[in-house]
Amino acid sequence: MCQAQAGALIIYHPLSIYKENMRILVIGSGGREHAICYSFARSSRVAKIFCAPGNGGISRVAECVAIKPEEIDKLIEFAQQESIDLTFVGGESALALGIVDEFEKRGLKIIGASMSAARLEASKAFAKDFMARHGIPTAHYVTAESPADAIAILEAGHFGNESSAVVVKADGLAAGKGVVVARDRKEAVDACSELADLVGSAAEKIVLEECLVGKEVSLLMFVDGNNFVLMPPVRDHKRIGEGDTGPNTGGMGTITDSGLLTPAQTQQIIAEMIEPTLDGCIEDGFPFRGILFLGLMLTEGGAKLLEYNVRFGDPETQSILVRLESDLVDICEAILGGRLADTAVKWCEGNSACVVLAAEGYPQKPRTGDVISGIDDAASIDAVIVFHAGTVLSPDGSLATAGGRVLGITARGTSLDEALGSAYSAVERITWKGMQYRKDIGQ
Repeated sequence: MCQAQAGALIIYHPLSIYKENMRILVIGSGGREHAICYSFARSSRVAKIFCAPGNGGISRVAECVAIKPEEIDKLIEFAQQESIDLTFVGGESALALGIVDEFEKRGLKIIGASMSAARLEASKAFAKDFMARHGIPTAHYVTAESPADAIAILEAGHFGNESSAVVVKADGLAAGKGVVVARDRKEAVDACSELADLVGSAAEKIVLEECLVGKEVSLLMFVDGNNFVLMPPVRDHKRIGEGDTGPNTGGMGTITDSGLLTPAQTQQIIAEMIEPTLDGCIEDGFPFRGILFLGLMLTEGGAKLLEYNVRFGDPETQSILVRLESDLVDICEAILGGRLADTAVKWCEGNSACVVLAAEGYPQKPRTGDVISGIDDAASIDAVIVFHAGTVLSPDGSLATAGGRVLGITARGTSLDEALGSAYSAVERITWKGMQYRKDIGQ
């Protein structure tokens, strides 16, 4: 299930040095970062893990540090003072601000996309122009310089008639809240106006796209500049309600399943998307190194690229990393050294699933501070791991909700039914006031 692609150019990074008893810093505070810390904790090469800022659950496997991901100077100072051997960036905000560039200027080893490469996620318009320039299959699009400009484009009929569906995207980073799939022109026009209120400056520019029809799949990979290793394909369930109803969220659950992509589809994606993307990054002057995430739509006319992310997704990471057999430290060293083509990455056979438990009021205004019970009982089920996304550890040792998405109940299985069965059995043991989740993940 893993694959490496070798090319003519191998980039050997000067910061790649094999070491034992490593001190690791993970940047972020969600379920994704808990899964990353969990993976590093399984490595025999790791002596100490820090997480900035972390959360209540992460504190059980790493020492949490009260530094925000955007406080790059403070993170650099911490990494230097604590002799951090490797830093791993979880989220997109620090990458967009250039944390990788700043760490590398000081000789600090770090996994993540450079500031230039992070534009593939930080700007939807930049990403769409990049796809067009390098011949990567994607939806027809128009970039509007303002919400008013976007409305004028819609009303001029550039995306069909009044009943045509349109996808409206804020250009900038919007924490998963910047995309609206409008069923008709009126909804699209309303979305152009409402996005500015919802995500602020991220919607100063708006990308309008034709609405593609098909099945969505996420495909992530480790990348060292020229070579890549695929991770198991994932499907995310974005909407809050069962049957894919209600508003979009950051993700209410994921599954990994090799059947999500046929061998022919995988080869098409490699030839038409992955290789042109990595070659295009080199051609445009920003070789990509880190984690690359492709959001795909499988249409009747073949796979098309919806968007790039330049880091692990959440909650995709939870489902993926519970199946990783190889040492994550070894993979990071291969990324830094340009050696992924020569690195065997092994995955557990079977399937995995993650069911997100969210707070009351999510995704609009989640309530926080509710005491959570049953986590240890749930985690006692074989092959179940409880990843914390939005929790805080109280002085009395209890855990309470501290965000919209609170927990990611994750399980492996020899089949998808087995993984989902274990995950939902664990869900039934956890309670707090107002807890909500979808009962149809994987269906």
